[in-house]
Amino acid sequence: MARQLEHFDNLVSLFLTRAAEKGDEPFLWAKREGQWRPTSWADAAGQVAALAASLKRIGLERGDRIALVSENRPEWLIADLAIMAAGCVTVPTYTTNTTRDHAHVLGNSGARAVIVSSQKLAKTLIPAVLTSSDCHHIIDMEDIRAGQLPDWVNEHHWSELISGDADVEALRTSITAIKRGDLACVIYTSGTGGAPRGVMQHHGAILHNLEGATDIISSDFGWEDEVFLSFLPASHAYEHMGGQHFPVALGAQIYYAESLEKLAANIEEVHPTIMVVVPRLFELLRARILKSVEGQGGLSKYLLQRAMKIGSDRYNGSVKPWDLPMDGLLSLTLRRKIRARFGGRQKAWVSGGAPLNPEVGVFFQSLGITFLQGYGQTEAAPLISCNRPSAGIRLETVGPPVKNCEVRIADDGEIMVRGENVMHGYWRNPEETARVLQDGWLATGDVGHFDEKGRIVITDRKKDLIVNDKGDNVSPQRIEGILTIQPEIAQAMVYGDRRPHLVALLVPDPEIAKHADVQQRLQRAVDRVNAELSVIEKVRRFILADETFTIENEQLTPSLKIRRHVISKVYGERLDALYKR
Repeated sequence: MARQLEHFDNLVSLFLTRAAEKGDEPFLWAKREGQWRPTSWADAAGQVAALAASLKRIGLERGDRIALVSENRPEWLIADLAIMAAGCVTVPTYTTNTTRDHAHVLGNSGARAVIVSSQKLAKTLIPAVLTSSDCHHIIDMEDIRAGQLPDWVNEHHWSELISGDADVEALRTSITAIKRGDLACVIYTSGTGGAPRGVMQHHGAILHNLEGATDIISSDFGWEDEVFLSFLPASHAYEHMGGQHFPVALGAQIYYAESLEKLAANIEEVHPTIMVVVPRLFELLRARILKSVEGQGGLSKYLLQRAMKIGSDRYNGSVKPWDLPMDGLLSLTLRRKIRARFGGRQKAWVSGGAPLNPEVGVFFQSLGITFLQGYGQTEAAPLISCNRPSAGIRLETVGPPVKNCEVRIADDGEIMVRGENVMHGYWRNPEETARVLQDGWLATGDVGHFDEKGRIVITDRKKDLIVNDKGDNVSPQRIEGILTIQPEIAQAMVYGDRRPHLVALLVPDPEIAKHADVQQRLQRAVDRVNAELSVIEKVRRFILADETFTIENEQLTPSLKIRRHVISKVYGERLDALYKR
């Protein structure tokens, strides 16, 4: 019988319940001095209680926003839970943020404090704090050289704040005041207008997601002794829910990967049972496997070819009876070997954050890796739907809606969502809130339909956003606006949906176009722009357009906005070629 997640009023109550059940069992793992070292559930609960009390002691009050700037590590989740336990609101920010990005988030959210992990991240954060009118506290996990701070900014050390009174029972009593409708976090995501918008996620929204995710795991795979490996940015709504609070719900262990470069080695070391991933990782792993097998040649190459053929046939429901002996042999040889490279205990890999090429999914399914593609938005905390074996896995779909989430298709094909998972709105942005929340329904901006088995098929996107292969949202209009401010650039189109980085199509200023060194002049202009952009926004390469974008060639609308689909059709092959250099 499937286990259901109990009803909780807030995320801290869920955590404390699991901590009481698990006690001294390991919970959070990090590699220090070459060894994986754990923090137990009981120790984590003590640190959460102590930090929550310290936040109140230094003057932070219920509803205050606290920015969290850190790479993935045990302290990230402890900080997140402690902020909520104090009745405050977490504002996670990306480690790739520039000072300007931090200034926007701090200014818009009105954050009264920031928690920062390291000197490297403090370098871009502290100048933003100094220009903020609301932020009065800096809490550092490691010693940082904050410099000479003004009187109105106080520096606190993590080690001191978590070493105070750890009264877990008192905390258990105090958090009864926090209800499902109360604000848990404000997660900033880019909009088509450029400035990131703060999505207000309440406790009930994330708990709704956890109930839906637990229902899938419990019904289709069983749930016990789960191990997660965390490597996607915890500041992203997908990892925040799926890679941090979902393991808490399952009473699972979380290992924090050392780096993306060491991810493959970490997978072999920690043997994860569930991984929350983005399509780009699978594309890289697929390329690595193909290259390895090609190098071995002979039998390995033959077995991979047979695995791909049988896997494709199985996916399409047409496995030949005479292929079953080979299928059994593959399970004992190639598939076992591949699974061992990925830890050997995986129940499922869940792909989200960006669209998945079905061919990549079928590749891994053929090698014995159960592969689930999900769909969501930060505005839905973020889970809306997910493939599951019991519904039949079709990787060209994103599966049926999760438990207690209503989805309908509007007359124009837009996917509309209703449920407790839907945000209460954008922070201090009533205009955008009114645009996307319509009579209790979230207008996703995505276009799609249901297939014959009730699975969602996404066919297009109404909203003008680029989603890179890691699931980061980038506003092309904002970058194009900055590019065309440069005197050398008359028009620009940024390109990079489902790609590892951005490239651009540029129309040079007519005067610049007359010069023989036009390419070099444009490169200098792009370099100036890149200096002001975050890592995910930088334009890595560009090509020149054959002609100006005009209404006559249908590359501009009557209101002089660029027509992306028309321009992409003309230049798509050349832009794609920039990724092969």
